[in-house]
Amino acid sequence: MTTRRRYIAHLHLHAPLSEEQLDDVVRLLTGITPHVHAVPPQAVQLDLTSALRYFDMSPYDVVQLAMMRLKALYGIDCSAGLAGNRMLAVMAADTAAPGDTTWVTEENAAAWLRPRPVTALPGVGRGTADTLAKYGLHTVGRLADVPTATLQRLLGVGQARLLSERARGRDPRPVVPEEPVAHLTADLVLDRDCLDPVQHHRAVLQLTERIGQRLRGEQRAAGRLTLTVRYADRSSTTRTRALAEPTGHSAALGAGALGLLAGLGLQRARVRAFSLRADGLVAADGACRQLSLDPTDDRARAAERAADRARRRFGPKAVCPAALAGSSYADAVTLRA
Repeated sequence: MTTRRRYIAHLHLHAPLSEEQLDDVVRLLTGITPHVHAVPPQAVQLDLTSALRYFDMSPYDVVQLAMMRLKALYGIDCSAGLAGNRMLAVMAADTAAPGDTTWVTEENAAAWLRPRPVTALPGVGRGTADTLAKYGLHTVGRLADVPTATLQRLLGVGQARLLSERARGRDPRPVVPEEPVAHLTADLVLDRDCLDPVQHHRAVLQLTERIGQRLRGEQRAAGRLTLTVRYADRSSTTRTRALAEPTGHSAALGAGALGLLAGLGLQRARVRAFSLRADGLVAADGACRQLSLDPTDDRARAAERAADRARRRFGPKAVCPAALAGSSYADAVTLRA
């Protein structure tokens, strides 16, 4: 029985992306293969093996398809490496010119690797390279020729075994999608101390809007919110509230967060920063939802779905709630898992 070859692509994006932008790239590329792994801040890896029969294309052509979709929909330029494993794909991408793809086939992998400097291998830092250089091991080929037992006396057992495998072009690691996050936190640091309750209100709404978009993009729902307000004197106040039901609906998240804000009774407090954490995350299709006879709720959710589609197609600033129109907070929010 023959073993099916693997084809791994490493796309190196030519500009660092925010976490949300990288998530958009991953969602786009899952239309080609479900095996997509983000490598922040500016790379993604794809296992193309299962996609070849579906598209009836060569591995090289599927990589070109992925690059064209990134350019057409998001204006993202990239270079790519294509090989039989993740390590070789990364090394191949490092040698590719902008817009080009370097394909290291199984037949030419050994010849391609041999002349490369040992520092091109993952895990070889300056200290390791200096140690290897003392024994004339400047290239991957020379390192591959050294018996593993000899290399162990130079570097130790663990590192020697790993580098010996990598020098021979072996890397068994699969490309796996990221596990669902356990919580999301949105932070907003203001340009100056803010005493205006209206601006406090808009800042918290901006945080819930960002978290809501991320939750819906990942088909998740949050069951609890925690709001932290940091003041000009560096003190802070934190409040937590369990939501009536898990949700990714921005309006419901906003109502919960604004309830926390109102409970703080800030009045004219000098606020420097807000942080909103959503946890108790569950799959959206498994979350319970109270049925409502109010048609405005269904209309609001339908409008939200349409806005999400517009943002995916035209960018994150294509649509925003009326309450946040003209706000300068959108670019200042950072989202972390």
